[in-house]
Amino acid sequence: MTAAAVAAKLGGKDVLRQEVTSELDLAAIVRTGLPSGSLDYVLEAVREWTGSQAVVLRVLGRPRTLERKAGGKLTLLKPSESDRLARLVRLIVRAEEAIGTADKAHRWLMTSNRALGGQVPLTLLDSDAGALAVERVLGRIEHGVYS
Repeated sequence: MTAAAVAAKLGGKDVLRQEVTSELDLAAIVRTGLPSGSLDYVLEAVREWTGSQAVVLRVLGRPRTLERKAGGKLTLLKPSESDRLARLVRLIVRAEEAIGTADKAHRWLMTSNRALGGQVPLTLLDSDAGALAVERVLGRIEHGVYS
């Protein structure tokens, strides 16, 4: 998984207004605050396979505040909101790479998982500990351990 792949899912150079070639580039953008266009870009992409943007807004925290920022002109997300959005996208990219296809990864992210105590992986991405648990399961999948 590369920072460029994560940046592409955040809207790429058109939305981020700069090229991302490393994790440090991405970290600097997140620290400053992602453009609200990144939120719009992710919400639109995820709505295609979740059927709703509500689950993503819950993962990102404070759904009403974020709904107001969605569609905003040239506004920046707070660094904490940007961090959660980047974490969500990073795990989506990781799932797509580990599982092999975007469609299968998206289904996996939306289906309860025994290795995660019966919880849906996407819903665990609202915390660092939950994201780490999802990453561990994806690592096991990458190494051929049934999860």
